[in-house]
Amino acid sequence: MATAGTSEALRASVLVLNRLYVAVHVVGVRRAFGLLLGELAEVIHDEEGAFANYTFDAWREWSEIRADAKSPHDDWIRAVNFEIQVPRVLRLLRYDRMPRRAVRLSRHAILARDGNRCQYCGRRFPDAQLSLDHVIPRSLGGMSTWENMVCACLKCNVRKGGRTPREARMKLIGKPFRPKRSPLMLMKLHNPKYQSWRIWIEGPHRMDAQDDANVSLASSALDDESLRSA
Repeated sequence: MATAGTSEALRASVLVLNRLYVAVHVVGVRRAFGLLLGELAEVIHDEEGAFANYTFDAWREWSEIRADAKSPHDDWIRAVNFEIQVPRVLRLLRYDRMPRRAVRLSRHAILARDGNRCQYCGRRFPDAQLSLDHVIPRSLGGMSTWENMVCACLKCNVRKGGRTPREARMKLIGKPFRPKRSPLMLMKLHNPKYQSWRIWIEGPHRMDAQDDANVSLASSALDDESLRSA
């Protein structure tokens, strides 16, 4: 049975770089260790401003050395015979593709863009108490786009119904927009445990450099054949 600490650690995220050190994806911890064990990726770890590369075995040995000096923002997983730190960044060894050019439109991304704040009453709610609203209703030709969708609490959504905000005498607190970066990614960067991602997102290898590329946070695996087999 997994310990409470291990269960929490398994909910963490890992940034994935392609072979050229460009950020292309975010995966869960299980997927990350699958890539490491399958020798499809290596750990990239920031060691006082210098980056070190580790295989799974080397990372396990490094974790054993650091086991008595854990940081509050680290995540650790306890196996039967050893304890290992969850890496924050992986580099794929045989993947050169660049990140997708557009931010994926999804429920979670819209909620993140709007900060879980109802765009009509302005109050914040947990995910389960929010819905997506088409500013111009679909029944009136409104499209499912970044510029026409906002998060709304259930009460406001019911009140608005199939009307425009003007018809419902409701006012948006902000104009919906298409983000240049993944809102989910930006939320992660506010968490101290993911500060090591910044150099790959905002530094020399930032994901929006020149071609305005953006990371996709889809839960599916990358579409490279070598990754499907991991």
